[in-house]
Amino acid sequence: MVLDDASVEFHEFFERHYAELARLAHLLTGETDAADDLAADALVALWQRWDRLRQADHPLAYARGVVANLARGRIRSTVRERRRITLFWSRSPEKVEGPDMAAVLDVRAALARLPFRKRACVVLRHALDLSEKETATALGISVGTVKSQTSKGMAELGKLLGAHAAGDLVPGRRRNR
Repeated sequence: MVLDDASVEFHEFFERHYAELARLAHLLTGETDAADDLAADALVALWQRWDRLRQADHPLAYARGVVANLARGRIRSTVRERRRITLFWSRSPEKVEGPDMAAVLDVRAALARLPFRKRACVVLRHALDLSEKETATALGISVGTVKSQTSKGMAELGKLLGAHAAGDLVPGRRRNR
């Protein structure tokens, strides 16, 4: 099989960034199984536009944005499905706990309670250590919105987890790169 330059470049991009995109999807959705699917779907979308994207300044930022949008759609779909099931069975869905430590579960639960944009900003800034500009590019929003949503998201996490615990989430203050 003969590969052209675009195929080789995309394969290298895939190898370098798939794990990060899957981790981003997992942090945004909280679903391990969905994370791989969302990362794969995002990379399929990128491949379909690779001729244009390979010339772009920040194809990874575009990829992060695609993952964020796919995660948002999955979350919305899941919420709608859960509402229908709840109405059908007239009871709340049961919660399933994983084998993680209690603190990790608390943080994941608190993140899940944040509105999507705040959660995405907090995850991109603090879990993936992106700059405000990189986060803004990935989400297609302004740097000011990133600052605002991150600050508000961290404040909400502080309330949900207790002020001391939220401070422990991010050692030191964020730098504005």
